[in-house]
Amino acid sequence: MSGHFPFSGKANRVSVFAFYEKHGLGLVLQEKYYRWWYELAKSYVEKDPDLKLTHAPNFAHYPYGQHALHDFHLHKYQWCTTMIDLGEFIKSVILPKMNEEQLHILERDHERLLVQLEEEAKTSPRPPVPEIGYFRHT
Repeated sequence: MSGHFPFSGKANRVSVFAFYEKHGLGLVLQEKYYRWWYELAKSYVEKDPDLKLTHAPNFAHYPYGQHALHDFHLHKYQWCTTMIDLGEFIKSVILPKMNEEQLHILERDHERLLVQLEEEAKTSPRPPVPEIGYFRHT
């Protein structure tokens, strides 16, 4: 079901970067994509009494996760790392609590979001990758 989400399987920041690249998402659209997942997770946590008690404080600040607002050596590609942090939470905590119908709705909404973002990307294409790639330690 969730095989099309960038945090599915053994995802890492490089696979998330590839996902963003495949869909033509520059930094602004990467954050928009991340924000969609963040709001979805936050809403789910707030509506579930157990999750609200245990995880609501983690959503007190945006973005979510231990790598929030850190750029590391990613050269302005923080949304790869923050998506991994949030995605691990969604994959491990939220998705298992969803029934099959909820998962189908989530996948449908996700596909719609990607179509919308890809349309937006056509009006503001992402800049080309520099000669020294983003994931090289320099």
